[in-house]
Amino acid sequence: ISDLYTVDNVDTYFKQDQFNLLMNHEPDPTWIQTNKFANNSKYIPIGIKETLLQRIFKEFKIEILREGTMFNAVYVTIRLHYIHPVTGEWSYFDGIGADQLQTKSGSSPADLQNISNNAVAMSLPKAVSFAISDATDHLGKLFGRDLNREKQMSFGVDKSLDTESIFNE
Repeated sequence: ISDLYTVDNVDTYFKQDQFNLLMNHEPDPTWIQTNKFANNSKYIPIGIKETLLQRIFKEFKIEILREGTMFNAVYVTIRLHYIHPVTGEWSYFDGIGADQLQTKSGSSPADLQNISNNAVAMSLPKAVSFAISDATDHLGKLFGRDLNREKQMSFGVDKSLDTESIFNE
């Protein structure tokens, strides 16, 4: 692959590889929670993901692209904009999240006449959080991308891009 790079951009690609290596570190085990309501799937809470966004990217913004209802739930699609630390350019990932509307106790979720008074007010912010979480998963393992995947591929840097170690040998 390194044969495709020109001498002018090797340093940038090396820095990009180093950044990708950071994004593909395993998350701190203390961050990982288990959702007993979703087959004990693992997740990283949104507060930790937002703090990671602030610490790594310094500047990011959330754009809500659309929201709506689907069956007995609300959904939100967002675009997570961030300044890439290597290139200094704005980039983005999209995410989608949904949350079921609460209904009065004992009623069917399909019975929309029994939606709780604050159901939408409670569900929309949760759907936004789920959408942000979905978008951050695209950044890498550090944000929890592979927590519930059986098969994964490990990430390694392209050693041929490390011009300093080549010249220091």
